[in-house]
Amino acid sequence: MSDESPPDGWEAHERRMWEAYRRGEWCEDVPVVRGEVLRWLLVAAPRPVRGRLARLRLRGAHVTGVLDLAEAVVQGAIRLRACRFDEAPCFDGGQFSVLELTDCALPGLTAVGARVGQECEIVGCALDGTLDMRSLSVGTRLLLDRSTVDAPGDQAAIDAQSLAVEEDFSAAQLDCSGPIYLNSSRVQDALGFRGARIRGDRAYLQAPELTVGGGLYLDRDFANDGGINLYGASIGGSLHLEDSTLTGTGEGRGEPALQLLCATVGGDIQAGQGLVVRGCVDLRDTTVRGTVVLKRARLHHPAGTALKAERLHVGGNFNCRDGFVAQGTVDLRDARVGGSVLFEGAELTGLAAPALRANGIEVGAEFHCCDGLTAHGRISLSNITVRGRLCFQGALLDAPGGEHALVCRRSTAAELVLNPREAPVGIVDLSHTRVSVLRDDPATWPRSLLLEGVLYDSTHPTLPGHQRLPWLDRDPTGFAPQPYEQLAANYQRHGRDADARTILLAKQRRMRSTLAWPARAWSVLQDVTVGYGYGYRPLRAVWLLAAFFAIGTALFAIKRLTAPSGGGCAMRRVRQRPARQSSRSV
Repeated sequence: MSDESPPDGWEAHERRMWEAYRRGEWCEDVPVVRGEVLRWLLVAAPRPVRGRLARLRLRGAHVTGVLDLAEAVVQGAIRLRACRFDEAPCFDGGQFSVLELTDCALPGLTAVGARVGQECEIVGCALDGTLDMRSLSVGTRLLLDRSTVDAPGDQAAIDAQSLAVEEDFSAAQLDCSGPIYLNSSRVQDALGFRGARIRGDRAYLQAPELTVGGGLYLDRDFANDGGINLYGASIGGSLHLEDSTLTGTGEGRGEPALQLLCATVGGDIQAGQGLVVRGCVDLRDTTVRGTVVLKRARLHHPAGTALKAERLHVGGNFNCRDGFVAQGTVDLRDARVGGSVLFEGAELTGLAAPALRANGIEVGAEFHCCDGLTAHGRISLSNITVRGRLCFQGALLDAPGGEHALVCRRSTAAELVLNPREAPVGIVDLSHTRVSVLRDDPATWPRSLLLEGVLYDSTHPTLPGHQRLPWLDRDPTGFAPQPYEQLAANYQRHGRDADARTILLAKQRRMRSTLAWPARAWSVLQDVTVGYGYGYRPLRAVWLLAAFFAIGTALFAIKRLTAPSGGGCAMRRVRQRPARQSSRSV
């Protein structure tokens, strides 16, 4: 046997495959080929025909036995198309130039620790077992497009832990009936599961500590029935979730529909139009250098938290506008947003918990809960800092009477716009909040309003003092003097002293109801007489003094008119008596 001849005992069609390999041509007339023949052909490769490139290009063959290339070193490309395997091929620890399987049927495939210098393609294949690619290294790109993997029992559909791909990894329209593991894997450029489907009771994507140099694409009708775990992932580009459906099983670790804890996203999170999530989206402690876009997304987790984003850091905007729907709490506690937080036109529903909870959030621009926002449940915004405007114009704050509709305690904003679509029935609590400008509308003043400790520089519209009094008298806990003093100080600051006196006088009258009856009587006397003696009604004291003077004058005049008539003669007799005594002495 020479290097140009196949081994003795090979069938005629296997000999034709030998010649096709030496010429680098497609071999299509081999109905059946033994796995050991393919191994011999690839490991003990014949010399190519002069001027040709030796490579295996086989189409439509039925491979019997095991194709075992474990730890083999294959120089030429391996391209198998429309082939059917009785046993799962084994490429463990091997070194290959090009590995391509297209439209093949396999009971599984294992390539643990293998090295592929160029592209590795498993495209359009049907696997009835696990695709095991642990520690696989691919020099250029890895393709799993249009493949179907049905893993039996509790086996993984794709196990690609510690995978390394130097360019792109694409699994577009992949269909798996079991879990996918990408733990600690690294993809230098983009990683895409566009249009892929991960289905079944154990259908989840486990990719903690995943590193992607470019973007991560889980969009274009991507569907996952069991949750995605991206804990600690590093994504250099953007995370795309448009037009995808994610389903989780709970809120425990590893169970949310999307878990992106302690991760880093160098671009944006594009999760807007068409995203439907059944379960919890968990973004806690994650840093997004760009923008988070959730507009028109729909999150369904009525029994718990639909969006967990505590301590989320966003460099740009946090965009939940234009039809964003969340059934369950949206939790943004202690988040940091460099741009604006936008909820215009959103619908938030919280049952046992708040609809929106953003206590401690810091917003570099504006916080918009306006222009069609509907909140069924409490909005909690305590201890927040908004460097721009905090706006509720045109919002619907739907909470029953006696419960809080809006809690904004100890917060700071450049401007607060409180012009909701309808007057809130629930309690609006603005206690100890500091704003420069407070804008509201008497037609939509809340029925219950807490203003204790609120500080503001101006109010709009600028109403007369007596028209602002009903605004102050809506505290369900009872009388508090500070809101009256703050409003009076605001009027005085703008040169409206009469309105300030009206407010301060109303404060004293309102305080009267909190006093014991002796003090209450004294308060009434002060009110009637001198306007409480604090300068609230200074003209009243003048008129009272004038009245006393007039009364005294009148009484004195009446006394003179009623004096005795003989009083004048007696005086004359007294005056004449000293004269008679002096004449006697002479």
